[in-house]
Amino acid sequence: MFETLKQYGLSDIHLVNDEACGLQAIIAIHDTSLGPAIGGCRYLHYNSTQDALEDAARLAQGMSYKAALAGLPFGGGKAVILKPNTDHDRALLFAKMGAFIASLQGRYITALDSGSTLHDMDIIAAHTTYVSSSSEIGDCSLFTAAGIYSGIKEAFKVRFASDTVKQARIAIQGLGHVGMALAEHLYRAGATLIVSDLDATKTEYACQRFNAKVVASDAICQQACEILSPCGLGGIINAASVPHLRCAIIAGAANNQLAKDSDEELLRDRGILYVPDFAINAGGLIYAAMRFAGDEQALIDEKLRAIPITIHTLLDSAKGQAQTPLQSAVSLARQRIAAGHNSLRAKTKADRANSDRPPAPLTAQDVHLAR
Repeated sequence: MFETLKQYGLSDIHLVNDEACGLQAIIAIHDTSLGPAIGGCRYLHYNSTQDALEDAARLAQGMSYKAALAGLPFGGGKAVILKPNTDHDRALLFAKMGAFIASLQGRYITALDSGSTLHDMDIIAAHTTYVSSSSEIGDCSLFTAAGIYSGIKEAFKVRFASDTVKQARIAIQGLGHVGMALAEHLYRAGATLIVSDLDATKTEYACQRFNAKVVASDAICQQACEILSPCGLGGIINAASVPHLRCAIIAGAANNQLAKDSDEELLRDRGILYVPDFAINAGGLIYAAMRFAGDEQALIDEKLRAIPITIHTLLDSAKGQAQTPLQSAVSLARQRIAAGHNSLRAKTKADRANSDRPPAPLTAQDVHLAR
């Protein structure tokens, strides 16, 4: 376990085990230098506890980078609930999870994620205020999709010097809330869509609504296209799949699209441009985090409009410094986190110094105010 903390630079890990209801969960907190850790709560089957730990740890790290790049006053965290293989009371699991999150007293703020629903978040919200997704706030995936669409257009402009994706072939892997909403944006922009999903009802809808070509999930990476957009679970880009890719750009919603960060080098060797996932898919986090903080919609919209600017900066910086876009993104995120850490240390040091000072003598004005 400590090796995992070290590998991903985690601050702490919290394990939850409630035998009475069958809850087994992990909360990974990466860094809180910029603010409390924020990140979704997954509800999935895992082959082992170690797999769940690895998933939470890597995702928490990515959330720190995502928040830092977006300029949000939050750190990164992630929760995973290991979905039981036996009969269980789902509502009770999320109620217990909410109570545990409350016990962390704001160190971690949860949100909707793979396998969980807005109803699950409402149950958590009945036990803690530290939740940034709810039925009242609505589905953040629309903002994620909008940000990815604007980021795709920017990447397309950098690669092909074109302001439009009209007639571009774009392959979307995964038609969940984000993938389907992204398909809508791209269809309206005139792109030619290729789609895959394990749910046949979703692919059938995409075929009818977007005139999309439907392919098997294990064939989506082999499609000839300008852009491959992974919008399912992570790890689709790996040493086995890279040799078969027939795209120019990879840009999508999935977290941890690369099985390993080093896989980006394989992409570069093949001339494929990778847009870092935590840079392009930040729209949902921006909306949820800023709504949680009480920001007005105008400020949220301003942050969302900055996503393609960030993408341009990363791609341009990568060219100028002979770095890959991912290396450039990680470097910038770490710089911002380090700056927040140094600022926090300076504040803590100043607070301690002030607490050691003797109280100042009362003045005449103090005495007058005390009367």
